[in-house]
Amino acid sequence: MEDKITQEKVDKYFEVTGKALEKVATITPQRTHLSYVADDFYNMAKSYYEDAFYFYENQDLINAFAALNYAHGWLDAGARLGLWDVGYDSKLFTVD
Repeated sequence: MEDKITQEKVDKYFEVTGKALEKVATITPQRTHLSYVADDFYNMAKSYYEDAFYFYENQDLINAFAALNYAHGWLDAGARLGLWDVGYDSKLFTVD
């Protein structure tokens, strides 16, 4: 069954979201409202990513997968808003 959340699927999402977290580079001017928004979006993504590790370590693949999706959602939203330079990477982000 392809729609089942497996360890392999969660591992893949950890890899993809981890790469996306590393790739974002803030392009908003410092000490502006948008720079605070960029920081907040990044912190939300990182927090959900860390939560995913907690769930994963406790064998809770469903919540690990959900947390990874939330993390990547924050990253995608920030990329679409232009908070970060993601190098037009449409494999890691929804920027097209």
